[in-house]
Amino acid sequence: MSEKPFADQYVVVTGGGTGIGRAAALAFAEQGAAGVVITGRRRETLEQTAAEHPALIPVVADVTTTAGADAVAAAITEHGGHLDVLVHNAGIFRNTPLNELDADAVREQLETNVAGPVLLTARLLPLLRTGGNIVLVSSISARMAGAGSSVYSASKAAVDSLIRSWAVELGPQGIRVNGVAPGQVDTAILGVAGVSAEFVADWYAQYATSAPAGRIGTVADVSSWITRLAEPASSWITGEIITIDGGKLLV
Repeated sequence: MSEKPFADQYVVVTGGGTGIGRAAALAFAEQGAAGVVITGRRRETLEQTAAEHPALIPVVADVTTTAGADAVAAAITEHGGHLDVLVHNAGIFRNTPLNELDADAVREQLETNVAGPVLLTARLLPLLRTGGNIVLVSSISARMAGAGSSVYSASKAAVDSLIRSWAVELGPQGIRVNGVAPGQVDTAILGVAGVSAEFVADWYAQYATSAPAGRIGTVADVSSWITRLAEPASSWITGEIITIDGGKLLV
């Protein structure tokens, strides 16, 4: 296998400014990608990440909107003119009991976690080359009950369905579709959701104690599988969802 499996390829990573998305974007760049478009809503974060590698191209965009999807398409057209890998990583988590859910809390999770990938993929499909790849970031929450996370879990179950459906639909076009389903990873997602630092620390400790691997995940644990699923060596894998959780679902 080539040491630079993504040489001369162009990649899009949504939510590429932080966490798993940032790690994946840097991994694609380091493995030879000619250009990696990273999207997000916060310009400063994107620009800070883009400064870490010359192949990273920051695009401030809300990919749940037509304007945001158009902005990403325009960046691809400007840089390379085609797309080889599309990674749907952007996601929102809200820890909200059912009796406290309102329309905004439901809508923002479903729009970002489900509608965003659907609309962006539809917009970018004409640019995605034969032999291209789509990788979606799901979660073990799709298969794991949790109080206060019903809408988030439902959104990730929908992502799992998209992966399988698109693998069948896009296979004849030479496009593979796969996913990764992480368990608890050390990112800022809980803090952004308004969860207290004390709760996060306690939750991490509980997860590490209960998971057979004895720890929570790192962004590298997940990003390495995102790139692995997209590389040419995985050309006979499609419709798969790789669980990366330290064995949490086993117990």
